[in-house]
Amino acid sequence: MVGTLAACGSSDSGQGSGDSKTVTLVSHDSWAASKDVIAAFEKQSGYKVDVLKDGDAGQAVNKAILTKGNPQGDVFFGVDNTLLSRALDNGLFQPYEAKGADRIKAEYRVDQDKHRVTPVDTGDICVNYDKKYFADHKIQPPKSFDDLVKPAYKNLLVTENASASSPGLGFLLGTAAKYGDDGWESYWKKLKANGVKVVDGWEQAYNEEFSGSAGGKKAKGDRPLVVSYASSPPAEVVFADPKPSTAPTGVAEGTCFRQVEYAGLLSNAKNPTGGKAFLDFLLTQRFQEDMPMNMFVYPVREGAQVPTEFVKYGPQAKDPETMDPAKIADHRDQWVKSWTSLVLK
Repeated sequence: MVGTLAACGSSDSGQGSGDSKTVTLVSHDSWAASKDVIAAFEKQSGYKVDVLKDGDAGQAVNKAILTKGNPQGDVFFGVDNTLLSRALDNGLFQPYEAKGADRIKAEYRVDQDKHRVTPVDTGDICVNYDKKYFADHKIQPPKSFDDLVKPAYKNLLVTENASASSPGLGFLLGTAAKYGDDGWESYWKKLKANGVKVVDGWEQAYNEEFSGSAGGKKAKGDRPLVVSYASSPPAEVVFADPKPSTAPTGVAEGTCFRQVEYAGLLSNAKNPTGGKAFLDFLLTQRFQEDMPMNMFVYPVREGAQVPTEFVKYGPQAKDPETMDPAKIADHRDQWVKSWTSLVLK
């Protein structure tokens, strides 16, 4: 983890001079990058990288908004399309068009008039399944949202709290995109009746409740379906010892919602020059190609190569659900409120 590289307590950080030798990145707990890649940036730029991890994405965004007058760092990474409007509406970022922005794939570009955020990575939030469970029980794994409410899958799915968790919210938005404003609530009523279990966050859902993950096996998790990512199966292969020839988990492709993560220069950043240099770095070919095996996400830069493990075990969904950020902004809070009343009470 990059956190080990942090120049903790650097004497010249936070002085407001704009020429500090430390650039501070604020992020969610999943931030990771290879030490040699960060070291190359530090050598080339002259800045020391300090990383402050601040919980899951929703928690980190909310804290950044609360501290925007005196921010904890210079750059924030990890606000995604489900929460983007909250960050922008609260003035979290100042404008900066990063070098290399013209190499970002067109479908991931947003806020083109103001350039308050820079797209960095993308991934698909999808239901994952435990292959062994379904083979042992001679049941076909689910393929779609519709399948999840069928009796064959009763009491098998665990998901995250949509009010507190990024994948949980993404899954809710996926159902809203699929069934529309008038249909998603009735879908969730069926899902609740079919025994869906809701836990606080991804770590608990995936590594404790899900029977298919390495962590879930150790914890004796008993749910063979979990809301996670399309890139979770390759992670199960990469971190296994010995490595299996096939991933132990699969993805229900008809349950996916496309997520895009952004970074931005924080308003009132004490080292905006360093922050801009770091945003430029996030779009370099080297970082974009380093990122998949560290954070298990896909690059947004055109021409960035994807690891063979991703191609083999975790290809991007062919036809994921998507939603215009403006619609998310208009409906998210009310949807979450309705979802909470419907599912948690």
